[in-house]
Amino acid sequence: MADITTKYALITGASKGIGKSMAIALAKRKINLLLIARSGDELSILQSEIKSQYGVEVDILPIDLSIPDAPKMVLDWIKKNNYQLHILINNAGYGLWGKFAELDLAAQLEMCQLNMNTVTSMCHLLLPVLLKEEKAYILNVASTAAYQAVPTLAIYSATKAYILSFTRALRFELKGGRVSVSCLSPGPVDTGFAHRAGLDAFNKMAEKFNMQPDEVAEIAVKGMFAKKSEIIPGFTNIISVYANRILPKQFIEKIAAGIYKT
Repeated sequence: MADITTKYALITGASKGIGKSMAIALAKRKINLLLIARSGDELSILQSEIKSQYGVEVDILPIDLSIPDAPKMVLDWIKKNNYQLHILINNAGYGLWGKFAELDLAAQLEMCQLNMNTVTSMCHLLLPVLLKEEKAYILNVASTAAYQAVPTLAIYSATKAYILSFTRALRFELKGGRVSVSCLSPGPVDTGFAHRAGLDAFNKMAEKFNMQPDEVAEIAVKGMFAKKSEIIPGFTNIISVYANRILPKQFIEKIAAGIYKT
């Protein structure tokens, strides 16, 4: 790998959870960071902590990526500051739990905007920047929910299925070139995801299977640099994904519906 001390990795949804852990994992490898999230206060705290502890450059951009024009604003920020970008990690996203017909339509469409359209736009707008580098990486974050339909998480699982399919296709199109494309599909992780999704009742059961964000981040970063197509952290999650591929869809959906029932 070329000298990366002057290059940057951009991470969305970087203020907490897996995004924050991936920022730290890259900082440990002496990679400079561009961190994006909605919370400016949380980003500022993380910026100070990483700079003082790991001695890398960290710049932040507090922005709501669910705004349709946000990816263009990110590109303008990169161009204005002449950042040399060689890693793009599209981590920002969230889920809403409940029956499709009962959830607010506007809220579900906003989730679609962030989980799919923002990722698509970020890849399209920043790919020309990444292609300037000798080696570059895109890591899109999906979920094990991408591998099956999940009743009461219908739209969320569908958006993550899109990310998985899109990432695999983009990887094929760029095969043999300068940019390696990978998809991270974590299972339950000890983050604020369940709370925001309204799945507080699910938390107690999930605690038995939760992985820690730092553990997932380390697997993700290693897999990205190893140029893996799909990165599925945890043996249980690998088995569940394999089962989704060979068992009848109705059977899998029935199990999922029982786990996430309202």
